[in-house]
Amino acid sequence: MGSPSGFEFVVRGDDVVIRHHGVTAAVLRGARATDFLAQVEQGDPQLLMARLTGNYRRGNERAARQHPRHAG
Repeated sequence: MGSPSGFEFVVRGDDVVIRHHGVTAAVLRGARATDFLAQVEQGDPQLLMARLTGNYRRGNERAARQHPRHAG
């Protein structure tokens, strides 16, 4: 699986706007924005933004759902 790409963020006052390929994907405010800015400096910003926007689940979810272990 490839690493996430295409994410960027812009700080507007107290808000953080996360964009994916130029389209606004999320707006973080307050404590979430502060936590995000602290975490960006520590790790991979692309992966962090993908996780926050829910855009990191790509690949084997459908196959896993069909596995006999997950049959209800």
